[in-house]
Amino acid sequence: MTTFADPVPGGRPGEVRRAVTLGATLAARGVRGIVLAYVDTAGVGRVKTIPTARLEAAVAWGVGMSPVFDTFLADDSIVTTHVLGSPDGDLRLYPDLDRLVALAGQPGWAWAPVDRITQEGAPHPGCSRTFLRRTVTGAAERHGLAFKAAVEIEWAVGLASAPAGEFVPAARGPAYGAIRQIELSDYTADLLAAFAAQDVDVDQLHPEYAAGQFEVSVGALDPVAAADRSVLVRQTIRAVAQRHGLRVSFAPAVSAEGVGNGGHLHLSCWRGGANLHAGGEGRYGMTADAEAFAAGVLAHLPALTAVTAPSPASHLRLRPSRWAGVFTGWGRETREAALRMITGMAGRRERDANMEVKPVDLAANPYLALGCVIAAGLDGITASRTLPEEITGDPARYGPEEAAALGVRRLPQSLPLAVAEFRADRVLRDALGPVLADAVSAVRLGEAAAVADLDDAQVAAAYRWKY
Repeated sequence: MTTFADPVPGGRPGEVRRAVTLGATLAARGVRGIVLAYVDTAGVGRVKTIPTARLEAAVAWGVGMSPVFDTFLADDSIVTTHVLGSPDGDLRLYPDLDRLVALAGQPGWAWAPVDRITQEGAPHPGCSRTFLRRTVTGAAERHGLAFKAAVEIEWAVGLASAPAGEFVPAARGPAYGAIRQIELSDYTADLLAAFAAQDVDVDQLHPEYAAGQFEVSVGALDPVAAADRSVLVRQTIRAVAQRHGLRVSFAPAVSAEGVGNGGHLHLSCWRGGANLHAGGEGRYGMTADAEAFAAGVLAHLPALTAVTAPSPASHLRLRPSRWAGVFTGWGRETREAALRMITGMAGRRERDANMEVKPVDLAANPYLALGCVIAAGLDGITASRTLPEEITGDPARYGPEEAAALGVRRLPQSLPLAVAEFRADRVLRDALGPVLADAVSAVRLGEAAAVADLDDAQVAAAYRWKY
């Protein structure tokens, strides 16, 4: 797959000609418009759309959009930093033709993720997609590393006919049960067909634990493409649901009680075509670099939660004994550990072994989440970090002394506490750069302030339909 480089005014060599050909092909298939998609700092998907005939111009000169969206909150109010949040200025959105796809769930439309540059042609320092791409490129240049990544998508399916703002599950069968699969079999069959038409390879699609909840696991790609795919998958899930009279929520907590929606990250490190999480001499076949990478993620996890669990609703999900990974710790196939090592089946380990980062939900901007997790892991390699003793079972059972001996501690229990950890973490802030790092802090604190007087049920309701 071609790696999309920074866009340039006038278009990169060959891109304009390619856009003409692709636009004609899409028009011949009845595609009338193209969705240009990105995710803001708050984790909300934002778009501009263009007629298909304007694809050539968009690839050459971009499409205008204000930089103010970098400091939007989920309720569309605006916070500011010393650089962002004013009504001034403009950016240009450039679609990535490598990821352009006709939307099977939205006939007449195509979709493409964008990178953002300034009107002077420089990369926008608040562009999360550019940040992730440069993080991946830097890992290749400095460490010879490549990555495979995937984002799990969990969502709750409700009735579109429910009273405004309320969530009424569209299926009430038992967790992981056949009843629920049957009740929504037409919807999920159409969903699988849409994924196949969009070349999204699906590993599993099944009912999950909470009422009306489902999960889809998709194939791994390079991190930028994996983040793109997570956005496309959600666009498709929502569009197909609407055609069935359903409404979906990807919010971390659809209600104040029970289990919320996760967005777990799966990540593996590769060098020279070999998976560093298998075939090594370390624990469970990890190489020394794979262990150090995992140790870096574990060490930075309290600060990472400001990026991976960025909503007030995230902290309704991050509760002990719910498989959300709320304590620092790692273990093989330990679903209560924040870092779960997956070795895979015998015979497939060199292909399948990876690490799962669990305290992540779908309020997270996937580009920021993957980029910061990779930056944390690379710091582990640079610092030759070592993993502590692994944990088994539920870490909530540990007393203070045993927890301390294992390096197990509770992750931040509020957004302000997560921001304090983030601001003290120079590795993550340096990786993001000052503009993007300050936007992360400002938006998180803005979200916290916006719901300061609300109880848990009100917080869940406030974010139920934002993601």
